[in-house]
Amino acid sequence: MHVCMIVPNGAVKGGIASVVNGYRGSVLERRCRITYIESYQDGSKWDKLKKALKGYWAFRRLLKKDRPDLVHIHSSFGPSFYRKMPFILWSAARGIPVVNHIHGAEFDSFYEKAPASKKRRVRRVYRKCTRFIVLSREWKEKIAQIVSADRIDVIENYCVLPEKLSNAERRQNQILFLGALEERKGCYDIPVIFESVKRKCPNARLVMAGDGQMKQIREAFDQKNLLSDVEFTGWVRGPEKDKILRQSAVFLFPSYNEGMPMAVLEAMGYGLGVVTTTVGGIPQLIAHGRSGFLEVPGDLTAMAEDVIKLIQDDKLCRNMGEAARETVEQKYSLKIHLQKLEETYRKACLTK
Repeated sequence: MHVCMIVPNGAVKGGIASVVNGYRGSVLERRCRITYIESYQDGSKWDKLKKALKGYWAFRRLLKKDRPDLVHIHSSFGPSFYRKMPFILWSAARGIPVVNHIHGAEFDSFYEKAPASKKRRVRRVYRKCTRFIVLSREWKEKIAQIVSADRIDVIENYCVLPEKLSNAERRQNQILFLGALEERKGCYDIPVIFESVKRKCPNARLVMAGDGQMKQIREAFDQKNLLSDVEFTGWVRGPEKDKILRQSAVFLFPSYNEGMPMAVLEAMGYGLGVVTTTVGGIPQLIAHGRSGFLEVPGDLTAMAEDVIKLIQDDKLCRNMGEAARETVEQKYSLKIHLQKLEETYRKACLTK
């Protein structure tokens, strides 16, 4: 089967690129002939526009010279919807099955609270797709407002488990946040949480690994005189990310809106004690009190208490981390993810 996959550039910061990068060199490429077409890159608006135009040109050329059997589009909401719309319409016009793999997290503003004209456009485009992939049962219910539920498959994100983890590498007082530094991820709540943690755990330190609204968030820590105990690393990947995950004991992720965050899966895979929120697909990952702590978004007192427990009780932290890693190994491996993906491909082609 020849699959054309519409993807971001591999160096893009974020979960979609992380998911796609795991496909490269995997068993999926041995079972399918995959042509990757990049339609997005980080940078200025002009850089993004040029990348999209190059992607459209490459796709049109492919349709003429080496027509794929299926098009797999990795999409989100907002501008991503409009960037991916031509790929969907061109494919559907030629009778090529389209699998729309939705990674977005802000459905309210994208559809539920959108004006009627935008809702009509979304419905028109989405109904051109053959099948949909969403990251959790919650997101299947949301997308089922637009298309029939029997066309939607739940395929969770995955984690490639690291090998040879050692407790000797852990710094029991180190808390880690990993992701985009923005309000949606709860980053402006972290200074308040950390202030409470410091009262009970004076030697606690925090690593903020990511970029975005770094200046504003640094100022929020500085206003509470906490900046000396916070390290801002910028965006990390590869060996640098591996090192930070191995060194940290607690993972703090107070997000307000998610699909199935790769950052939480990675923290679980590294055996960290996870403190996060009950949004998106996260409750599918974490069993509260066993493999991590789940709190309502904005409950900063509860999250601070959870972090304090994990720092003060090394055994509890290790036990929760081991349970989290076991969950990832049994349910969220790349192997399981790719098996589900191939089944979606099969169903999409049968629908043709």
